[in-house]
Amino acid sequence: MARIDYFNDPSAPAPNSVVPSVTAAVRNDAGELLLIHKIDNDLWALPGGGHDAGEYLTETVVREVREETGLQVEPIRLVGMYTNPNHVMAYDDGEVRQQFSLCFECKWTGGEPREDGSETKEVRWVSPADLDKLTIHPSMRLRIDHALESGRTEPYLG
Repeated sequence: MARIDYFNDPSAPAPNSVVPSVTAAVRNDAGELLLIHKIDNDLWALPGGGHDAGEYLTETVVREVREETGLQVEPIRLVGMYTNPNHVMAYDDGEVRQQFSLCFECKWTGGEPREDGSETKEVRWVSPADLDKLTIHPSMRLRIDHALESGRTEPYLG
């Protein structure tokens, strides 16, 4: 399903849904960050996705990372809560979602990166120095920057 992201755009359609979702900031021993190249909007992002009924949010993080990248992870801290009402995502089925995402820092515990073919066309470990070379949505870049910020002890609430 195709998607268009609107960010601080006065011509954005009005949201008609809110779906709790998660993203995961996972780093390897070299300090590189795990990113996926998404099929639906052709942008680079942290792995993640929608919360399913019957799951703890931490289970959603583990499931989404495994589905999208093949890696097993363990959530270790909340990076932040991202609920900007000026960021909406319009899908080709008519759904227009307001952003509602929790980002978790996760520890890589197993598996090897691989594309899933339905949501991700590439999975890559990226050096923080190379982030500016990739096309990343501003709201996703905010999460990445918060996750990489040394000394941050409190989650972002926004």
